[in-house]
Amino acid sequence: ISASSPSPSPISLLTMVRHLPPFLLATLALADTISAFTTPNHHGPISSTTARSRQRRSSSSTALSVRRMPIMMPTQEPMVPYRAPGSGYDQFIGLQSRQLRDRKLWIARYIDEEASNSIISSLLYLQSESDKEDIKLYLNIPGGQLRPALAIYDALAELKADGCKIATTNIALCAGMGALIAGAGTKGMRYSLPNARYLLQKTGMDQVFQGQATDISLEVKNVKKWNEKIAEEISKVTGQTTERIDEDLKRDFYLSSEEAVRYGLIDEVLLPMPNKRQPPTEVVDLGSFSSGDENKFQGEKPPPGQQQQQAQQNAGMMKTTDDDEPPVGKA
Repeated sequence: ISASSPSPSPISLLTMVRHLPPFLLATLALADTISAFTTPNHHGPISSTTARSRQRRSSSSTALSVRRMPIMMPTQEPMVPYRAPGSGYDQFIGLQSRQLRDRKLWIARYIDEEASNSIISSLLYLQSESDKEDIKLYLNIPGGQLRPALAIYDALAELKADGCKIATTNIALCAGMGALIAGAGTKGMRYSLPNARYLLQKTGMDQVFQGQATDISLEVKNVKKWNEKIAEEISKVTGQTTERIDEDLKRDFYLSSEEAVRYGLIDEVLLPMPNKRQPPTEVVDLGSFSSGDENKFQGEKPPPGQQQQQAQQNAGMMKTTDDDEPPVGKA
């Protein structure tokens, strides 16, 4: 069909295709199938050198290039099996929910309004489950806002007043209001890992305050009042005087785990137990049976046939010659 001639109608094209030889139709169908496996070019025209190099690579290897996508969890939180009381099968629940069933609560986030509401609701739920069992808090708090953190502090004080014991453990860093929450646990149950740290500091404005000069002055007075209140709470937790706390909090006051014990913020540093090894001069004691009753096969003698077989095996093991080596002839 020439360029000047009008474009053929679909009926004429269909007539032409019907009159094509069968082998030509098969060739066209195969070419169409092969084109389905070609990768479209999104980078413009390909030079002759690039085309030849690609042709050599394709001729040398016919393996398909497949890139596997990583297997992703359906959620960001790991899922663990859990069997509910009275249930005959396990189900997968979130790791934090599973630990909450064991009265363990992780606080590893910045304390804002949302975090405060979630933590307080979890504490109240654990208290409703049992007010006699301990609650274990694992802390890694990089900081927090003043009022939401004080709400958590007041909730812990209320739980302790009701007779519930709170154990706190600093696993990495408790900064700002997080250090106050770490010291708010029950006396004697405030722990820390050896390399954990604490940061005591005065609070400031949570966000930029704008307005009239009188309103800004009132906000500054409010912040100073709350700093005095926090110094009093730290004094209750640590046993230090407010004058010393004011002097220490003029700048950021960092404490290691040992220094936090001496300061009165926590009670104990959790150290790994030394490895217990049996002295080489002593006989290793394998212990005794846990049950007082005689266990199966304990104190029984094997049948006579089995005794004779064991005697033969022991006699063969006592031979000094090795069966694998050829016999040595005598001179």
